[in-house]
Amino acid sequence: MTDVSITPVRGRAATTAFVRLPHTLYRDDPHWVAPLERELRACLDPRRNPFHTSGTVQLFLAHRGTTPLGRIAAHIDPRYQERHQDRTGHIGFFECADDPAVAGALFTAADRWLADRGADRMLGPLSFTTNDECGLLVDGFDRPPTVQMPHNPPYYAELFTACGFTKAKDLHTFTGPVPADGEAPAVIRRAAQRALAAPGIRVRPLDPRRYDADLAAVLRIYNDAWAENYASVPFTDAEFRHLGRRLKPLLVPDLLQIAEVGGEPAGFTLWLPDANQALARVRGRLTTYGLPIGLVRAARDRRRITRTRASTSGITKEHRGRGLMAALFCRAQQAAARLGYTENEYSWILEDNRDAARYAKAMGAVHTRTHRLYHRPLGAAPAATPAATA
Repeated sequence: MTDVSITPVRGRAATTAFVRLPHTLYRDDPHWVAPLERELRACLDPRRNPFHTSGTVQLFLAHRGTTPLGRIAAHIDPRYQERHQDRTGHIGFFECADDPAVAGALFTAADRWLADRGADRMLGPLSFTTNDECGLLVDGFDRPPTVQMPHNPPYYAELFTACGFTKAKDLHTFTGPVPADGEAPAVIRRAAQRALAAPGIRVRPLDPRRYDADLAAVLRIYNDAWAENYASVPFTDAEFRHLGRRLKPLLVPDLLQIAEVGGEPAGFTLWLPDANQALARVRGRLTTYGLPIGLVRAARDRRRITRTRASTSGITKEHRGRGLMAALFCRAQQAAARLGYTENEYSWILEDNRDAARYAKAMGAVHTRTHRLYHRPLGAAPAATPAATA
């Protein structure tokens, strides 16, 4: 028996407790960057996040007495199950005190909820899909996270393994300098020159005058290029429009480079300014008591952003092997240098995606962090794991 109670999140007060729990857990962590509260609320809100149109979600909070000590989301994504032809359910938004009893109770609650909906395995953390934040940080705790990349204490991995989870897949991060002249290493420059010398090949930045059309092209490329990736699901039009609205304040046209073959979009790379450098001191809130204190701080600190993140790239299957990625990276890095950035992160890259890792290394980047996806069969919790109460 355990004194940990698990309650489903219902209503505004419980949602607020769910959203703000990490502030207590991370108060002594110098590297943690609080997510913007309004963005997290929007992500969890079925009225505002198109994921909920097809996905089914239940949030849980763990308490001991009246003190919240942990949280988790359990979710079923029919698109994942259809694409991968299995009955996997997912967990995400996991945060927990360093207490195996709390973690065990949270996982048990998620296990039971997923099993009741026909799942036979849980995979995570995914919040909510691989198109969103995913993975548990297991190596590289010595630096703050970049925008849209998870951060957590080292003990989280111990909680997962103690509760019967094993590694499903590792996601690697590579970090490298952006030289002042923006020039890529010679091997990448030569590959880019060969690609651009071929008839009908062009690389150009996002055109703000045709923002919607260019993003629609990026969506088509992404869904084609990522279709066979581990745990992937396709973006719907509504999800991608939602993402486009969220990212628009961050998008710099010259950092979204699009490759065309014969006038048709065939590849892209998206580098984002690392907004976390500006948001670190805001602590997740842009207003305090109605005053835009956080907004002023973020606007001031934005001038200090020195890092970009190559957050996603893709080449359609039809046009792989042409050297388009080399050309895209060359143009993006030249733009990053012109804009004053001095470092770029390539993240995340699947551990067995050798081509992507080879490109990152050729650009002068080194492996700096690892995030891990874990899985376990439902009902496979260790016997010592305490039962949850709902």
